[in-house]
Amino acid sequence: MTVAEEIKSENLLQRIESSLDNIRPYLEADGGNVRILEITKDHVVRLEFMGNCENCPMSTMTFKAGVEEAIRKSVPEIRSIEVVNLATS
Repeated sequence: MTVAEEIKSENLLQRIESSLDNIRPYLEADGGNVRILEITKDHVVRLEFMGNCENCPMSTMTFKAGVEEAIRKSVPEIRSIEVVNLATS
C-alpha cells in the first residue's frame, strides 16, 4: 500500500468512526456497541455488534435505521456494510 493509499484509508476509517460515534450513545444506553473489523479495498465495511447488540432481536432494525444510515450519510463512497454477527431472530 502506498503512502497516499494509507492516508486515504486512514481518512476513511476516521470518517466511519466519526459517523458511528454519533449513534454509539444510543447503543451504549442499551448495553451495546459496534466496532469496525475491516474496510476492504472495494469500500466494503465489516462491523461487529458487541454487548447486548449481539443477541438483540432488534439488531437488524438498529443496523438498517441507525448504523447503516449513519455511515452511508457521512461516507457515501462506501459500497456495502456488513455486520458479521447480526442477530436474525
